[in-house]
Amino acid sequence: MSQPVLAARTAASGKQVPAEIDPALEELVTGIIGQVADKWTMLILEVLEEHGTLRFKEVGRLTTGISQKMLTQTLRAMERDGFVSRKVYPVIPPKVEYSLTELGRSLGEAFCSVWVWAESRHAEIEAARQRFKEREEK
Repeated sequence: MSQPVLAARTAASGKQVPAEIDPALEELVTGIIGQVADKWTMLILEVLEEHGTLRFKEVGRLTTGISQKMLTQTLRAMERDGFVSRKVYPVIPPKVEYSLTELGRSLGEAFCSVWVWAESRHAEIEAARQRFKEREEK
């Protein structure tokens, strides 16, 4: 059973944050951020959102640049975490289909906010990168 969250404290940003965080929740969030930060997970989420249920080869074909090994590893991790469902048909040759679960769709929606943010801040980020590059070249 997790510990109750204690009184909040104020972060440097002025936002309220819990004084103590449940270690199990922290581990879960850290793991999900690590997976979501993986470009293949996000690209596969996008492919399945746009195209619906797909066979393994179709996911690979639509996920430009991914190797078969990385596709297998990423889909397995996404299935483990409940982002995709995998349906195996008892036929020869094997037929396997992947589709987003409700959890996977909700993750895609959450990540969409990052895309919107990046689009609206693109010029600022590029300007900051250019300033950094110019400073480093001196």
